[in-house]
This record gives sequence, C-alpha cells and structure tokens, in this order.
Amino acid sequence: MIHEKINYIEMPATNLAGTKQFFIDVFGWSFVDYGPDYAAITDAGIDGGFFRSDLVAQTATGSALVVIKSHDLEASQQRVEQAGGAIVKAIFSFPGGRRFHFTDPSGNEYAVWSE
Repeated sequence: MIHEKINYIEMPATNLAGTKQFFIDVFGWSFVDYGPDYAAITDAGIDGGFFRSDLVAQTATGSALVVIKSHDLEASQQRVEQAGGAIVKAIFSFPGGRRFHFTDPSGNEYAVWSE
C-alpha cells in the first residue's frame, strides 16, 4: 500500500490538445479525458494530469521540475525538437549523468536525463 508517497502530479496546460499530442508523439504517453478541461496521464512512470490553465510551470518562477528518464538522451532531444518542443537548456553534465530542459506546447518546462 502506498502511504504518504508522491503518486500523482498535475500540471497546467494552456494548449491542452497540443500538449497531449506532444507527449504522445515524443514519449508515447496515453491520456484519459475527464471533460474538456482535464486529461489524466497514463503510461508515464507516475500518474498525473494536465488541467486547462493560463498558467505556465517554469523553474524560473519557482515551479517544481518534472524530470523524465531516457536511455538515449540525444534521441529523446531529437524527438522533442521534431514534435515542436523548445530546448531551453542544451545537454549538460551534472553529478550522476547528463540532461537537457525543454518546454512543451503550453510553455511548461521539463527535463530529460540519462546516466
């Protein structure tokens, strides 16, 4: 039984349809729609959802950073770019691996890392 552990993350989406399609194309995630203003994420490692909002989640404004693990960082970056994501921090090394940051069609910031 999960008790007092993080098990769901919700993020804003100014462009809900575009954000869903982006994550389907890049990472193969699936979604379950709950009305026109909310889409639950499945197949992403942790459950969560996107809610329609005018707000944007970025680390520069104090937002938490959702970090996605990849076994091929360069291939992940290429798919992000091909799907219309914007690279906001190019691949860099940090203790434990390498990563890059990008924004989705709603302007939310994420990172992808690899060992």
